[in-house]
Amino acid sequence: MSTLVASPAINSYAIEQAQASRIQLDKFGQSKHSNPRKTAEDFEAFFLTQMFEVMSAGVKTDGPMGGGQAESKWRSFLNDEYGRAMSKGRGLGIADMVYDQMIKMQEAQP
Repeated sequence: MSTLVASPAINSYAIEQAQASRIQLDKFGQSKHSNPRKTAEDFEAFFLTQMFEVMSAGVKTDGPMGGGQAESKWRSFLNDEYGRAMSKGRGLGIADMVYDQMIKMQEAQP
């Protein structure tokens, strides 16, 4: 069983997403800011960031400027940007699948 790597970039991203996704309701109880496409794209970016974190976890750096605690911290931010950039391009198609499922779930609600 693999575990996900907790990094500062992932933690800050999760906090940012939690704050951004707080539902703001109008006086009739309807959501004012519901954007399933952006939510699906954010999910794909987060998934890709997790994938890059796991992939780079075993990479060792050598040389006079390599390694150290600072590099491990900054590598998480780099992986976060890799995930976001890759999802903004064509991505892997995860956002499309998640979006389709979100729409189907909304249509199925009475």
